Amino acid sequence: MTTGACLASIGHQVTCVDVDAAKVARLAAGRVDILEPGLAELVGRGLTSGRLSFVVGARAAVAEADGVFLCVPTPMGAGGSADLRAVEAVTAEIGDVVPPGCALITKSTVPVGTSRRIRELLGRDDVPVVSNPEFLREGTAVSDFLHPDRIVVGSDDLAAAHWVAGLYDELAAPSVVTDAASAELVKYAANCFLATKLSYVNAVAELCERLGADIEAVTEGMGYDRRIGRSFLKPGPGWGGSCLPKDTHAMTRIAEAAGFEFGLLRAAIDENVAQRDRIIAKIAGAVGGSLAGARIGLLGLAFKAGTNDLRDSPALAVASVLAAHGAELTAYDPAVGGELPGMTVVDDAYQVAKGAHAVVVLTEWAEFRRLDWDYLAELMDGDAVVDTRNLLEPRRVLDAGLSWQGIGRARQALFPTAAVS
Repeated sequence: MTTGACLASIGHQVTCVDVDAAKVARLAAGRVDILEPGLAELVGRGLTSGRLSFVVGARAAVAEADGVFLCVPTPMGAGGSADLRAVEAVTAEIGDVVPPGCALITKSTVPVGTSRRIRELLGRDDVPVVSNPEFLREGTAVSDFLHPDRIVVGSDDLAAAHWVAGLYDELAAPSVVTDAASAELVKYAANCFLATKLSYVNAVAELCERLGADIEAVTEGMGYDRRIGRSFLKPGPGWGGSCLPKDTHAMTRIAEAAGFEFGLLRAAIDENVAQRDRIIAKIAGAVGGSLAGARIGLLGLAFKAGTNDLRDSPALAVASVLAAHGAELTAYDPAVGGELPGMTVVDDAYQVAKGAHAVVVLTEWAEFRRLDWDYLAELMDGDAVVDTRNLLEPRRVLDAGLSWQGIGRARQALFPTAAVS
């Protein structure tokens, strides 16, 4: 969606194809159901200008195309490998109608060797295959597309690779033009590095708790180092979403196929599971040790703020374990409604506190910082607040007569006696 709408916004004629006729009808009417800031407006402008359209049926749509982006899902398959059935199916569907010279471009995250596999399925020498991985974050996807850190393009046909890179000239971003295998590996390498960085900071946060240090001070000191940087140094309930879980597992399988044991990445995956176990233990401790019958309010369900995406959400992973141990869960998320298994989803943040023994912050929505904690304290039966995102101002919670537990925060750091700058 973002790729199509943004390409249209920088002057290209774009046709977006899907197999879901109802979804196509909604989009053709300008209705965007996913939560992505700026996307609905971009789709509306594209439709009005005539540069963006939505259709069912790929064969007719690609018949006169200069380039075709494959943006289909590559979910985690058996054993952790990427499931390429959708990529292979659409390649087979359009293979005989793609015009000679039209670039077939993989936007999906695909394992090394996929470009070669597509060429084999096509059985055509007149259709270049190009890898052009996307680096869009949910919640900031439009901004990420229009202000990219870099454009990565790879192909064994160098002319085709440069043509695809030229589609982004309007963005004035640095381009990395390389071979297909390297381009395919860039996306996995980047996502797996970010996952490892998150697992590392969660492990350091646990060490802070054991040693009486403060993760906020530790990460601030680390972040000034330009070799490390400040991003992805926030501890939390574990990483999730539609990319990191599947890409880390796929990368380990890619390494295995190459005869390499990627122990570092496996440790990052294991640490992510351990972090969720630590969160469960922290919540259990906050309600007296036993989760059975404990009434717990959950603030946040989406895998991160700014999106309504629940895929591999750490919040849901924590919630499922709490429910399995007999906790009674009431949850609120500003972007998520409806029914979810194991919990009652409400439409007001304060409702999660009614009769609760503990309130747990699981997603970093800014509105949770602005809650009236004196009022929440009146609604609660217990006094425990577990802030798995270190989102809240601890003093406000404590002043309301509640207890507050964050991740890796030393209690003495919550009441500083002096500051030096």
